[in-house]
Amino acid sequence: MKKIHTTNYFNTFIVIADDCPTNQGEVPPTKGDAKTAANIQFELIAKNPYRYTSDEVLFQVYATKNDLTPKQHAAAKDAFFSKGQPCLRASPLTKRYGWGVHYNQDGKMAIYGAETPEYQRLLKEKKVTVLKAMKSSR
Repeated sequence: MKKIHTTNYFNTFIVIADDCPTNQGEVPPTKGDAKTAANIQFELIAKNPYRYTSDEVLFQVYATKNDLTPKQHAAAKDAFFSKGQPCLRASPLTKRYGWGVHYNQDGKMAIYGAETPEYQRLLKEKKVTVLKAMKSSR
């Protein structure tokens, strides 16, 4: 039986990194016609609050970047999660673009700009574990 790794959190709020260059949510820029991992993450979560788990978003980024067909998803998903993946604490959304990520009790996510009242409210929420995003520099 292969070990399956997960990046999902529950009742958790990931706040922006201490060295994040902005203190408000910014839409990640595209690179030419290509969407970056940050773009794909942003679109999935911002347009679908509390619909996806971290694992679902990270796999969708991988599938999109690798042009996988839906038929390839099952086998690719097993391989993808057979090794550990960086969680959204390492995402450009939390490290560079000023977005906090909230996971509800079902592990579904929404993002909030660091300037928003909801971000401030989640910082003080008693039932939520607050974690910092990873710094860009050591």
